Amino acid sequence: MGAKVIRIAGGPEKCRMLTEELGFGAAINYRGEDVLGRLRDLAPQRDRCVLRQCRRRFLDAALGNLRRGARVVIGGAIASYNATELPPGPTCYMSLRIFRASMSGLVVFDYFNCYGEAVARIAEWLTDGTIKSREHVVEGGVARFGETLNMLFTGANTGKLVLAI
Repeated sequence: MGAKVIRIAGGPEKCRMLTEELGFGAAINYRGEDVLGRLRDLAPQRDRCVLRQCRRRFLDAALGNLRRGARVVIGGAIASYNATELPPGPTCYMSLRIFRASMSGLVVFDYFNCYGEAVARIAEWLTDGTIKSREHVVEGGVARFGETLNMLFTGANTGKLVLAI
């Protein structure tokens, strides 16, 4: 829909998959690159919209590269699902004021009335190749549930993680 999407991933192989196989505009290897520096290289006009679903340090980098009037959307927070304490907030939050940006949460259930339209549109995009999907399927049934679930937290999977029952 006209947006340049920049993903952050752990490792050159995942970055290659994102750009060459899945068609993302760019990918940043957080294990080997300066995230803020690469964001500034890849988006010199600065970010208009940020969907945050990852670690705080990546949010801080994005906040350091905002455009005036930008929107920051907070989505999933899988890294903190098992935390015993609340994770610390962003350290660069003053960028929101400086760039007159806004930050709000996104809960998918708030858009329940749009599910039908979204499913139809996404199915069309998957069919015509506008967007691509990759699955990481683990065979072995329920006996491998714990091991498979842990892959979400270690980054061992590439693509949507599916446990075949």
